[in-house]
Amino acid sequence: MDALIHHLDAGKELSGSEVGVAAGLLLDADFPDAKKARLLEGLSRKGETAAEIAGFVEAFLEHAVDPELEKLELDGPTIDVCGTGGDKLNLFNVSTTAMFVVAAAGANVLKHGNRGITSKSGGADVLEELGIRIDLPAEGFRKCIKEAGVGFLFAPNYHPAFKAVVAVRKQLAEKGVRTIFNLVGPLMNPARPQCQLVGVFSRELCPVFSEILQRLGRECAWAVHGTTGDGRSVDEVSLLGSTRICKSGSMQDIEDEEIRPRDFGMKHAEVGELEGGDAKVNAAILEAILAGKDTGPKRDMVLLNAGAAIACCGLSDDIGDGIELARTLVEDGSALERLRALQSIAR
Repeated sequence: MDALIHHLDAGKELSGSEVGVAAGLLLDADFPDAKKARLLEGLSRKGETAAEIAGFVEAFLEHAVDPELEKLELDGPTIDVCGTGGDKLNLFNVSTTAMFVVAAAGANVLKHGNRGITSKSGGADVLEELGIRIDLPAEGFRKCIKEAGVGFLFAPNYHPAFKAVVAVRKQLAEKGVRTIFNLVGPLMNPARPQCQLVGVFSRELCPVFSEILQRLGRECAWAVHGTTGDGRSVDEVSLLGSTRICKSGSMQDIEDEEIRPRDFGMKHAEVGELEGGDAKVNAAILEAILAGKDTGPKRDMVLLNAGAAIACCGLSDDIGDGIELARTLVEDGSALERLRALQSIAR
């Protein structure tokens, strides 16, 4: 560990083998927290490269519980839709609502997430409020995917080894130190989906996450960063302003583009129109959108993000076609049926 810390202090990138050693020491419950903290601080101070982050994710995933998705014969593509959090806008649970629309389009949505950390209500919180059991074992998760086309992987259940870094992460957070663990959450899906749409809290992270997801073997990956009208960050495809999208995949170089709501005939919204609340409030918003009772800006935000995810996994030619398909799936009740199916299975 001392050699690794010295290496980082000199501003040098860790090799693949060094990343593997570092990851093992971080997840070793018997290794001193003080040295873990020094390693994480050194890595943060140097700045993590895409190769290092991908290497840490691969090493961490070796310690994860495998949901054994290969036991299923799935017709459609697999995808995860999530965000890094950290935009501090208190929006409702956009990606958690959108995932039922994406599942209705024919994708198998492997939603990996946790309780709210930077928001009042994380994906796990709102699903639990809807009566969905979030801590199903792997067999239960596979049943959800097989019968509903959507399932939830509760991060603490699938990454038990992370308990070894809880104390040091808390210690560094109190000092205001950002670590690699603030970045890897959306990358740690143990089911390793074919496709992924991930929202990031910083515009500069778009090409970085796109490259990382490419290194992790995603067939198609979109890293998105939205903005508000006054320039604040949104870790979703934004109805509030423009969105940068960096696309990558196993068969393509990274593409970089900018989109706006008006490109798809949608009206720009204000932050207040998209704000959520606690899990109870956000669960009610989710149900109202899927049931066709809320047809305002919140629904448009879901259609925009679902349309992007549908296009990302190849179920539409582009975002515009994806939005129109998403609109149909909400209006005809197909998306709500996916929610009801998951509520019935995951009890």
